[in-house]
Amino acid sequence: MKKNNLDTIYRHYVKDVYRYLLSLCGDHYAAEDLMQETFYRAFLYLEDCKEDKVKPWLFRVAYNAFVDHKRKEGRSTVQEPSFFRRLGHSDTPEDALLRSERWSELSRLLAGLPEQQRQALVLFDFGQLSYQEASNTMGISLSHYKILLFRARQRLRETERKDG
Repeated sequence: MKKNNLDTIYRHYVKDVYRYLLSLCGDHYAAEDLMQETFYRAFLYLEDCKEDKVKPWLFRVAYNAFVDHKRKEGRSTVQEPSFFRRLGHSDTPEDALLRSERWSELSRLLAGLPEQQRQALVLFDFGQLSYQEASNTMGISLSHYKILLFRARQRLRETERKDG
C-alpha cells in the first residue's frame, strides 16, 4: 500500500479509531492525541499493512499507542484536567451535558469490566471488527475472544439489572 493513500485511509477510519480510543481511555483529549499518534505510526509503517486488513491493523496500532500512553501516564503526574473541560464548544450547553452524561454512563459501565473483556467488547461493538479481526488484534484465539465477548455482555446485562 502506498503512503499517499494515508489521506484516504485517514478520512475513512478517523471516526472509528477516535471512538475506539475514547472508549479505551475515556478522555476526549487523550483520545485525540492517541488518534494522531496512531495515524503518525500508520504513516511510518503503512507498507507493512495488507490492503484488505487496514481497519484491524489500525485498531492494533491504536491499541499499542494506548498501551504506550498508559505506561507513560503511570510515570507522570497529571495536572488539573478540568481546565480543558471549561473551554468553549460550539454545542449548546444542553447537548454537551447530555453527551457528557451518556459518555459518563458508558465509561462507568465499561470501567466495571476486566481489561480484556472491555477490549473485546469495544473492538466488536464499537470498532465493528469481525470476530476474527478482533481476536487477531488482541492476539488471542477466536474461541477465547468469543468467550471474552460473551462474558463482557453478560456482565453488562447483570450490571444494568442491578442499577435498573
